[in-house]
Parts: sequence; structure tokens; C-alpha cells
Amino acid sequence: MKTLAKMFTLVALAGVAFSSAQAAEYTLKIAHNGPEQHPYQNGALMFKTTLEKITSGAVEVQIFPGEQLGSEEETSQMIKQGTIACAVESAGGGLAPFVPEADLFNLPFVFNDLQHFYRVVDGPVGAKLASKVEKNLDAQLLGWWFSGIRNVWNGKRVVNTPDDLKGLKIRVMGSPVLIDTFNTLGAQATPMSFGEVYTSLQQGVIDGAESDHVDLLVENFYEVTKHVSLTGHMYLAAGLICSNKALAKFPQDIQAKIREAAEAGTAEERSAMAEMTGDALAQLKAKGLTFQEVDVSLFRDKVKSVYQRNAAKVGGMEAIEELTRQ
Repeated sequence: MKTLAKMFTLVALAGVAFSSAQAAEYTLKIAHNGPEQHPYQNGALMFKTTLEKITSGAVEVQIFPGEQLGSEEETSQMIKQGTIACAVESAGGGLAPFVPEADLFNLPFVFNDLQHFYRVVDGPVGAKLASKVEKNLDAQLLGWWFSGIRNVWNGKRVVNTPDDLKGLKIRVMGSPVLIDTFNTLGAQATPMSFGEVYTSLQQGVIDGAESDHVDLLVENFYEVTKHVSLTGHMYLAAGLICSNKALAKFPQDIQAKIREAAEAGTAEERSAMAEMTGDALAQLKAKGLTFQEVDVSLFRDKVKSVYQRNAAKVGGMEAIEELTRQ
């Protein structure tokens, strides 16, 4: 794949940039919960390559993928404490437990399409939520990343309507809105760390989960599931956040360069996600997964009450209406 080839190029360039300079004066650690084949890694590598280049090797960036430093909730806590410098935190897993307003982005079917998603996160609504994240986690949000359009899948039966979800144990992120959504649809919403999903599927602790096509492929979930229903219920936003406590240890000029590198990393992650999604779908079909077109209106109608129950927490109906108007 072109994206993987580009990833290897970024790794090589990062090595050249660093080896050609003096020993680094500073080390910056960045964590995310995707494997090395995930678009998060592409974004992190571009961040690393750019920052090491524009600081002439004064900063060494160390990347920790695949929950090596902990779950999203745990790394968000580390950001707040200043234990690590930067992390990629999804609105569902790493932000909502600390920033209730982040659940605005996790409301089911709140985004119409990808263009709408980017208008929101790159516009006033995204900026308002970023300020909440920055206040609650004592951090700077340096870019909104995209973690795909999510669908529900399981290994037990085909799901065509919400009634087909009844009784199925479906893994969700720790977002209260997402938990409410799947319980309302009739499933047994089961929050757990992303790193536990594969083994839990193997052991029958859960019947399925919800994710985008890229996660289904790179996490090898296709080995332990079968039926994918194209609900498209969620466009998952993730913030690249950097700890104020950690950033304060860098000189002002390097802090500016960290923000510059974050812009490059954000653009690269979005591009990689767009490229990988279609390829992942083709590979998953070749591996034998079944994909069901569903009447999305049945699912949308079923979860209308989720909006009413959670409106106050995410900023009121006016916040929801502002998002939908973008």
C-alpha cells in the first residue's frame, strides 16, 4: 500500500534527521492506542519527522503505539499530570471521561458526512470543545484527528435492525453517551479498554464491538468476528493533546515548533485515514467478513431519546443545534 510505503519513508527520514544532528537536548514522548499499521502512527511519525527536522535534532520524539503506556483514559491522566508530553485521545475513550462536553461528538448520527465532520471540528464548535479539553486536562489541543466512521459488528448473527442487537454484548468506549446509545438500541453495552477487545472476543466475554474498517483490519478483529452492519452511527474525533506541564519544560521557540509539527501530523493522519479506509474494506471482504446494508433510519429513530437524556451534559440543545447547522 502507498500509505505503508510512506510510513517507512517517514521512519527513514526521522532516523536521518536525528542521526545527522548532535545528541538531542530534549525528549518528547507521544502515545496512542493504535497499532503501528494505524493512521495514528502515520500522524505520529510525521509529527516526529517534522519536529526533529525543524529543531535540527534538538528534540527527539519517542512514539508509543498500541497502548504501550496505558489505555486512553490512563494516558489522558498522564497528560493532566505531565507524566508524558503528548497523546492522541479519542472523544469516546480518552476525552469524555474527563470532559463531559466531549460527548457532543459521540452522539449517534450527529454528523451527516465527512465534510460535515471536518467543518465542525475545524470550526467554532471544535474550538469551543478544544478549550474545554485544555482546561480540564491542563493541556493544549493541537489538532483534531479522525478515527473513522464506525459500524457495529459481531460474530453471532446478522444485524439488520435494532431488534437484532437485543442481548448481544457489544464493546464500547467509556463514553457515557456511547454506552447509553447501545443500551438504548437493545444491546448490552460493555465498556473496556481497546487492548482487551481481541481476547474478550476470543473468550466470549463480548459478542462484538463497533469500530471503523481500519481498526477491524489492523487489529485483526476479522479473525474473531463475522457480521458487519453498516450503521455509520459515529464519526470518531480524536484530539492530539500536549501537557502544559510537559511543554513548559521546552523553550518558547521549541514550543512553537511543536505546534508546527502538530499541524503536519494532523494533515498526515487525516490523509492516511482517507487512503486506508477503502483499502481496508476491500481486504476485509476478501477475508470473508459479511457487510450488511441497513435501514439507518430505524437505528436513528431508536436513539432519539439519547439526545434528550444527554443534552445538558454536552452543552444543551443549543450546542447540538449549532453542530448540526455547520
